[in-house]
Amino acid sequence: MESIIQCEHITHYYGSRLIYEDLNFEVHRGKILGLLGKNGTGKTTIINILNGYLKPRAGVCRLFGEEMSRLSPTTKARVGLLLEGHVQHAYFNAGQIERYYSRFFPRWRREAYHALLEKLRVSPTQKIGNMSRGQQSQVALGLLFAQDPELLILDDFSMGLDPGYRRLFVEYLKEFAADGKKTVFLTSHIIQDMEMLVDDCIILDYGRILLHEPTAYILDHFLRFRFTSPAADISDVDGLWHTGRSGNGWATYSFLPLPEVASRLAPFAAAGLVGEKLSLEDAFIGLTGKY
Repeated sequence: MESIIQCEHITHYYGSRLIYEDLNFEVHRGKILGLLGKNGTGKTTIINILNGYLKPRAGVCRLFGEEMSRLSPTTKARVGLLLEGHVQHAYFNAGQIERYYSRFFPRWRREAYHALLEKLRVSPTQKIGNMSRGQQSQVALGLLFAQDPELLILDDFSMGLDPGYRRLFVEYLKEFAADGKKTVFLTSHIIQDMEMLVDDCIILDYGRILLHEPTAYILDHFLRFRFTSPAADISDVDGLWHTGRSGNGWATYSFLPLPEVASRLAPFAAAGLVGEKLSLEDAFIGLTGKY
């Protein structure tokens, strides 16, 4: 499959603080990939590196085969980018901002933008600065769709949105990517939205990629196991994640099947072992820990 995004051996620091060391991943055409990680793991940083706004200490990222530091205007026009904060130029009204952006994108689809405004009952004369956060986010989405980009990069797209606007955003994104020719790379702190949307997940830990797997694989195979044990401590068991006390018993997480988990817990006299399916948010906590 064609790789739309490639990141190879990315190492980056802020001062003396390591953000990544030897980070490697790629995103194929037609995929919706969610980048998950706790605050401070570098989600926005990798988006800034991808777009050439930030130079890493080492390594290279490519969009459509071009290095991030030398993206051509033609390649930039193939990318729709939404950074935290949504729409800028708040002094424009909804009609003015569409005419402003249209000059930079050769495949501009004016009708896609105005159809969304009409659906949301936003007047073209309404000033961006006077809109609600949810309305501003939909104006941003309309501007992105009007660009008709091949790659959509969204940084924390659901920030500040109520459930209705978040759901509308997700539905439009799913429709955008439905033909399998568009690629979406996004981050969000609302992991429930990601579960409904993304094909694959990259989960960042501090300094590294913890996991890069299809979302369906994580939901089908990563389970929480509850059990009881007289042990005072259960730690460093291969294949088990974040084992700890939970209520009157214990809980651990694993991709291993129940019989194998039982075998690895046998030295601790584990009893009553049961496995539970997880939401993507619970799986994220199981993989990264609560703190």
